[in-house]
Amino acid sequence: MNKFQKHKGFTKAFKENKLSLGLLMPLESYSGSFPTMDLEEQIKLAKQVEELGFASLFVRDSPIYDPKFGDVGFLYDPLMFLTYVAAQTEKIALGTASVVTTLRNPMHLAKSVATLDRLSKERFLFGAATGDRPIEFPAFKVDENHKEALFQESITVMREIWGSASPRIQTECVHLTEGDIVPKPALSDVPVFGTGYSGQTMKWLAQHTDGWFFYSQGVNEQRALIEKWREKTGGFKPFIQPISIDLSENPREAPKPIQGGFRAGHKFLIDYLYAYQDIGVNHIFFGLKAGKRPAAEVIQEMGEYVVPYFPSHTK
Repeated sequence: MNKFQKHKGFTKAFKENKLSLGLLMPLESYSGSFPTMDLEEQIKLAKQVEELGFASLFVRDSPIYDPKFGDVGFLYDPLMFLTYVAAQTEKIALGTASVVTTLRNPMHLAKSVATLDRLSKERFLFGAATGDRPIEFPAFKVDENHKEALFQESITVMREIWGSASPRIQTECVHLTEGDIVPKPALSDVPVFGTGYSGQTMKWLAQHTDGWFFYSQGVNEQRALIEKWREKTGGFKPFIQPISIDLSENPREAPKPIQGGFRAGHKFLIDYLYAYQDIGVNHIFFGLKAGKRPAAEVIQEMGEYVVPYFPSHTK
């Protein structure tokens, strides 16, 4: 029995042997580093995504903008922004892909994550990562060589805070000897997802996280990875991947590669998704940045012609 069977976000997005679909915010196509990020338009589109039956909305985390990196990542603080989205949606799962835990004190992060999960009525999916932008570590006075250990510490500390009343914790970054950190999540835990390997072994991730975000790759490579993941987890822990999509107006257009994904019509997209469902992928969320069409058109077409084959889940 999965401990998150009563978590609305987890059960909305994940079901064994089934694939569901989500989208990465901002919901717009753009070139360069910065999106327009019109908040009124983003909320309007988020509601459209929810009404069309997508399972999730995700945001990235970029603590510092690095012009040399070529992309701002996400303009707003991810947890504050998702709280804003949560207040204006009702059912859709809301996730981070992923929060850089190594640059945040785990006590602050535990409180923020529990708050968001509470305010969203248990819809938050907590993707966690070590970070990949080199300028961030010296800016925060964090030794990049320690990020793997800091990642482990952050997950362990947050789980202890969420699941215990007045915990006593002694780690490299935490000296908690009295008091408590509240609120606690309604289920005394929040679903946590590793991102890539985050400097860990697959065995550690299988034991200490509730699912795995991994980069998109060929179907044979992904199949082999998922088989190893299932061997390590023992029970069901979902496998999730992102992909960039430039959806053609021609539903039968053959695929052409783009960075992080492909351009194609929705006929090929459906075949692609069935192939990845068959190898055990449980959730795919799409980035629209590389698209040539207005996001509202793409969302509507996917909602009408693709999502019905891979719907969000109900209990």
